Amino acid sequence: MKNTLLLFSLLIFNNAIAQISDFKSTDFTIANNVAKLYKGSDLNNLPLLAHNLTYKLPTDVEKFRAIYTWVCNNIKGDIYQNDKVTKQRKKLNNDSLAYIKWNNKYKKTVYKRLINNKKTMCTGYAYLIKELCFFANIECKIVDGYGRSTTANVNSLEMANHSWNVIKLNNKWYLCDATWSSGYLVANALFINDYNDGYFLTDPILFAKSHYPLNKKWLLNNELIQSNFIASPLVYGETFKQKIIPVSPEKMDNTIKKEDEVTFSFKSLKNKATDKITLVHFLGNSEHAFNIYDLKTENNITTFKHKFNHKGFYDVHLKINNDIVATYTIEVTKS
Repeated sequence: MKNTLLLFSLLIFNNAIAQISDFKSTDFTIANNVAKLYKGSDLNNLPLLAHNLTYKLPTDVEKFRAIYTWVCNNIKGDIYQNDKVTKQRKKLNNDSLAYIKWNNKYKKTVYKRLINNKKTMCTGYAYLIKELCFFANIECKIVDGYGRSTTANVNSLEMANHSWNVIKLNNKWYLCDATWSSGYLVANALFINDYNDGYFLTDPILFAKSHYPLNKKWLLNNELIQSNFIASPLVYGETFKQKIIPVSPEKMDNTIKKEDEVTFSFKSLKNKATDKITLVHFLGNSEHAFNIYDLKTENNITTFKHKFNHKGFYDVHLKINNDIVATYTIEVTKS
C-alpha cells in the first residue's frame, strides 16, 4: 500500500458530488499536453514558466491543471528533507513553538533546494503551486494542517505535519495536494514518481479523511467545520484514485461483542458500479477474505455486512478491485 471524520448525511454527499463534478465536461487534454511540452523547465524564472504553461489555455481551471500536473511530474520528493524534518518534529514534539521557529528558519533551505534541485517536501510543493498560480492570476493559498497516514496522526491530531493548497476557480474554493499527487516514498529511502489524479480538486469529505487543516474553514464543508474531529478509517492513495468515501463504520477503531453484525458502507463518486468488493485481513503474509453478505448498491452507496463470530483483534481492510481503500480495527470481546 502506498502512503500516502466525521458524521455526515446524504445531503452532504449531494454537495460533495456537485463539487467534484463542477468540471466534468472540461477536457484537460490540451492542458496536460502543455505541461508535458515544458517538461524539464527550470525554476529560475517562475513568471516565464507560469506564462508558458497557461497563456494558450482559455479557462482558469485549464491553466491550473497545466500548473498542477507540471509540478507533480517535474518535482521530486526530497528524502533527505523528509528525514530531517521528521526527526526534528519528533525531537520537539512537546514544544510546538520551538518547532515552528525551527521550521520557519529551515524553509530557506527548502526553497533553495527546490529551485536548484527540483526536490522538496510538502512546504515546497505548496509554495510552488501558490507562486505559479500568482503569476497566472489565479487565487491560491497554502493550508497547513495534519496529514493522516499509517505513521502519523492515526488516532488523534498530534502535530501539524503537512501543507497543501486551496484554489479559487469560478469564485469557489477547491482542494488539492501536489505532494501526495506526485508520488510516494518507499521505505523512506526512494521516491517513486506516480501521479495520482485523485488529489486534484478533491471532494472535501474525501479530502478530510487524510487532511485536517489548522484553520477549520479550509475543510470547505459546513458540516465538517461544525463537527469535532473523529479518527475515521485510514485511507490511501488508492482511495483517492478510486474516488471512494468510507461511510461506516464511522471510526477507525471499533469494539464489538462476539457474533455482532457489522455493516460496512462506502460512497462511490464514480458513476459506474464497482467490479469487485472484498473485506480482508492478514495472517502473516497471507490474505484471508471475510464472508460478506447483503451486498447492495443504491444511489452510489454500497453496503454489506459481516458477523464476527470469534474473539480477537482484527485489522480489517476494504478492497475495491484489488486496491485497499480503507482500514479499520475491530476488537471482538465476549458476548
